[in-house]
Amino acid sequence: MSGTPEGKLLWEPSREQVERSEIARYMRWLREERGVEARSYEELWRWSVGEVEDFWASVWDYCGVSEYAPYGRVLAERRMPGARWFEGTRLNYARRIFENYRGEAPALIYASERRGLSEVSWSELKEKTAALAAALRGMGVRPGDRVAAYVPNSPEAIVAFLACASVGAVWSSCSPDFGTRGVADRFEQIEPKVLFAVDGYVYGGRPYDRLSTVAQLQREMPSLERTVLIPYLSDTPDTGVLRDAFLWDDLLTGAGGELEFEPVPFDHPLWILYSSGTTGLPKAIVQGHGGIMLEHLKLLRLHHDLGPDDRLFWFTTTGWMMWNVVVSGLLTGAASVLYDGSPGYPDMNVLWRFAQEAGITLFGTSAGYIGACAKAGVEPGRDHDLSRLRSIGSTGSPLPPEGFAWVYEHVKQDLWLASVSGGTDLCTAFVGGCPLLPVHAGELQCRCLGAKVEAFSERGEPLTDEVGELVITEPMPSMPLYFWNDPGGERYRESYFDTFPGVWRHGDWIKIKPRGSCVIYGRSDSTINRGGVRMGTSEIYAAVESLPEIADSLVVDTEALGGRSYMPLFVVLNEGEELTEELKQRIKSRIRQDISPRHVPDEIFAVQEIPRTLNGKKLEVPVKKILMGSPPERSLNPGSVANPKAVEFFVRLARKLQKEEV
Repeated sequence: MSGTPEGKLLWEPSREQVERSEIARYMRWLREERGVEARSYEELWRWSVGEVEDFWASVWDYCGVSEYAPYGRVLAERRMPGARWFEGTRLNYARRIFENYRGEAPALIYASERRGLSEVSWSELKEKTAALAAALRGMGVRPGDRVAAYVPNSPEAIVAFLACASVGAVWSSCSPDFGTRGVADRFEQIEPKVLFAVDGYVYGGRPYDRLSTVAQLQREMPSLERTVLIPYLSDTPDTGVLRDAFLWDDLLTGAGGELEFEPVPFDHPLWILYSSGTTGLPKAIVQGHGGIMLEHLKLLRLHHDLGPDDRLFWFTTTGWMMWNVVVSGLLTGAASVLYDGSPGYPDMNVLWRFAQEAGITLFGTSAGYIGACAKAGVEPGRDHDLSRLRSIGSTGSPLPPEGFAWVYEHVKQDLWLASVSGGTDLCTAFVGGCPLLPVHAGELQCRCLGAKVEAFSERGEPLTDEVGELVITEPMPSMPLYFWNDPGGERYRESYFDTFPGVWRHGDWIKIKPRGSCVIYGRSDSTINRGGVRMGTSEIYAAVESLPEIADSLVVDTEALGGRSYMPLFVVLNEGEELTEELKQRIKSRIRQDISPRHVPDEIFAVQEIPRTLNGKKLEVPVKKILMGSPPERSLNPGSVANPKAVEFFVRLARKLQKEEV
């Protein structure tokens, strides 16, 4: 396994698998209904990114998007930013989900460290969503109002979101392992009217009370009018510390009536996600009902081959975009499968046991989890009945060739492994899987339909079989409508379009191979990506430098090419201080409490000073390149460094790390 070469063929679909796939049906439909003849996936992709308007219109018709009013043009103008899609139409994301209503068939399948396996039928989901939507309207929630949620991955979270969407309100969520500051930095920006929150959660067998955090969030968000408390840690939580709080069950008791859907424009905000840059508050990314609906129908039906007989699972929290993708599994009629808890408690078999018990057909996880399973020596295929499992998805960071090999050797041989890559910014994968194509170790099978992904050189020239900047050169419907509190769009443009005007620069390194498959090499900027959750370095600095012993700090995540993620933290101590084990633990504790447990550093080093540019910016990207093995003379321009001697420590550390790897 350790010697698996990149590009080794590991799996091919059978003729029968190809013929019965949803994307093959779509290709036959295109030929019969549109006269579009695509003889291969590559031809289909080229048509989808060349005839952008025709492609997205075909997704609309093939997937049966229902509307309250018809659209005029598919795309008013091909430009980025500012593309306007399907103007004139009115629709509702939640309405499209409940068109898949299947009575007593399971819509949600769920388990946690506190709760055993259970199901929520389509009937129950619809009834609870209707009751909660009526309650929200009774609280004065109207289209465009924001509703925030500090909740775990649970059925209550999905009910609350669908109720919110049906009303036309705008949803935003964080998982309860986020610290107070991390949550407030996100929710304060959007001024929510209602907050859904839990009293606590359990992780790794340990309970974490969150009532005091909820009370603090209430104090920091004056816009809040109501708080809905979901008993999660205790059946009878004490609401005395909260103001204007309702208990979840009280809102659902006695409510009835039909589920009503607010007709909204295609670009009406559906939710706000957060993706952190290197400076300032997290970016509050607004995405719309129509764009998300179309993109997720395409992604989940055509690329992940999901339908009503499937059960979609991805190990995620409500703070990661993959939770939103799991919810959208309901758009296909598939059941959404949820798990809340540690993937390693009580042992590394917990999620594989869950896959057996829940009958999961698509098991979504991260490269880190696959690596941890390999290291722990678990044998999922030997120890569990995975007969219903037909595909595995991996995202969050690049899956190395040995991770691919482990899946085929220890999980299942006849299995479609789809390593995918995308981003919170579009809430989708734009490089991913296809059931028509073979699987090669270390490679993502294809560029997704409608996503004109290219690798650019520094001069903006397209590259083939060379590593370049991942860019998207044609607009996609799920691109952000805008950032919240960015009325002129300046921060939006700076985030994606400053490097190559009119072209989306995503911030990843990519190689596009001649056969159309791709290899992702991690972040090309300094954003920290841990398990798919991106966090701005500025947020980590704020937490670390709040400690009186710390004068300055620098953090990077090397995410070495095809290898492990390694996140060191470098601190400059105030005069007279020492980096003791006790101080290291306090630093880690502060990051865990204020930011998230995912972003606790692997190691902490004391340095004399942090290298900076002449205008005072920390040299995050050059330090990351040096630690990844790039020569200093190719990583930075000494003439632009205010304190060149500060770089010497990182050069020495890079040499040490390379010797250890050898």
